[in-house]
Amino acid sequence: MACKSGPIKVAVAAWLLGVALAAGATEGPVVVSGVVPDEATRQAILGKVRALYGARVVDQLGVAETTTPPNWSENVQKLITPELKKISKGQLRIAGNRVELLGEVESADTATQIEQSVKAKLNPTYTVQNGLLAGAAPQARIDRVLQGKIVEFEVGSAVLTTQGRSVLDELVPVLRALEGQRVQVIGHTDASGARAANVALSRARAESVRRYLVEQQVPATLITASGLGPDQPLVANDTPENRARNRRIEVRVTP
Repeated sequence: MACKSGPIKVAVAAWLLGVALAAGATEGPVVVSGVVPDEATRQAILGKVRALYGARVVDQLGVAETTTPPNWSENVQKLITPELKKISKGQLRIAGNRVELLGEVESADTATQIEQSVKAKLNPTYTVQNGLLAGAAPQARIDRVLQGKIVEFEVGSAVLTTQGRSVLDELVPVLRALEGQRVQVIGHTDASGARAANVALSRARAESVRRYLVEQQVPATLITASGLGPDQPLVANDTPENRARNRRIEVRVTP
């Protein structure tokens, strides 16, 4: 899966199996729920999911009398493969011989690849509905990484702290995956001190971020840097907490 948080659910209701996929390949629970015809099928499906996701699996799978297509258990197990980790915020749902793929993937090519792979594993009596979407919008991907985090600098300087570099390290693969998308790094300060000095500091900090990203192999031609000083505060500069919120780095997608 492409992204970083949220539950994964494998739901089986009578003849329905649903695999709901989280936002990240390495984070979030994997919930297996619903019902299957017998205990052997239950254990086989759980075994496949646990082999794929380990201790993240949450077992909510039951057993009930129901009718399934021939070799249904075997066909279901064929679809529980590492390819599911390419899908985030979605589901693999199997209702009888109908398969639905839902969620986000990195690209349209990935969506097609997964669909073709699923079809190749099944016989012609199964239908596959591809509802996979090619990734979140570029700005949403960037915002998801930076949400609730601070690109931190040494006090009064443009030197990134270890914590600041760590946040940017999370951003690097997202920017690389944008494939030619231009972005602007924008520095902001609070209103303490002279405006001119704050504008200069914000510009220097934005440039420091830009340099670090380029050092991590993000193409230099795709990143610009600017500083707005105190001119675009998020909140009033009337408390230490608010001033801290106004001191920030933005990364914005540009045309």
